[in-house]
Amino acid sequence: MTSATMSGPTLSESTTEQLQELVQINIDSAKGFEDASHELSNSHLIRLCGDLANERRRQASELTKYVEMTGQVAPKDGSFLAAVHRSWMKTRKLFLSNDEYAILAEAERGEDQIKDAYEQALRETTGSPVNRALQRHFLKVKEAHNRIRSLRDARV
Repeated sequence: MTSATMSGPTLSESTTEQLQELVQINIDSAKGFEDASHELSNSHLIRLCGDLANERRRQASELTKYVEMTGQVAPKDGSFLAAVHRSWMKTRKLFLSNDEYAILAEAERGEDQIKDAYEQALRETTGSPVNRALQRHFLKVKEAHNRIRSLRDARV
């Protein structure tokens, strides 16, 4: 098992793999929010999606630094499945009007996935030097999830 020193404590190979997955998930999330912002007409929601995309890019960048400290390479792109899903969402838009509820519901579904990934990573990195950063990210993810859910529910 490989580990890397980070000012004392080390990151295990398993932790590094978790971080690589979180980098990819944050990239996917940022791209998803960017795409959603192009589908919306409400300026408040467009701004929110832009802000959340930027937040996810910052999180991916911070996690990338941890991965690179281990001598590994962090993903630069999102996942293939997320790209397929975004394509499907664009096709779906052709058949639906600019439905804020549907867009927000899809965004919340994505937030559920990133929230689950962070919960798993937090469990597996207890005591790791990266755990504090993951806790900060997780709080932002939960906040975004709850905000999106509230906005979605307000459109029912």
